Amino acid sequence: HQTNIVGGPKDSATGPGPEIMAADTLDGNDVVNASGESLGSIKDIMIDVPRGRVAYAVLSRGGILGMGDKLFAIPWAALTLDTDRKCFILNVDKEVLKNAPGFDKDDWPRMADESWALSVHKYYNQDPYW
Repeated sequence: HQTNIVGGPKDSATGPGPEIMAADTLDGNDVVNASGESLGSIKDIMIDVPRGRVAYAVLSRGGILGMGDKLFAIPWAALTLDTDRKCFILNVDKEVLKNAPGFDKDDWPRMADESWALSVHKYYNQDPYW
């Protein structure tokens, strides 16, 4: 099982992270691809409450000062936290993200819909977590 955390050892072993972190500390973190290109930033972390698991990170891309952003549900397992650069890595090309299924901040999909969830996981080449 992959840990999805990269980066060197921390000088201080105090505090809860990086294995366990408050979700709001990750909001606003940059997301880059393996080439270091900016893909956007984390807007929200979505919890699958019945299963007690993180389901998705909502990636915000484009727009100016939050206006006109397009949002994308990224399966949690598709992201790697880079503790050195304090960002997430999503191993997709910018063009793949351009064509990804996204949504508007005022029109969110029903994320508990299994057919929607399967299509999102398939798009990012991830096995469903459930």
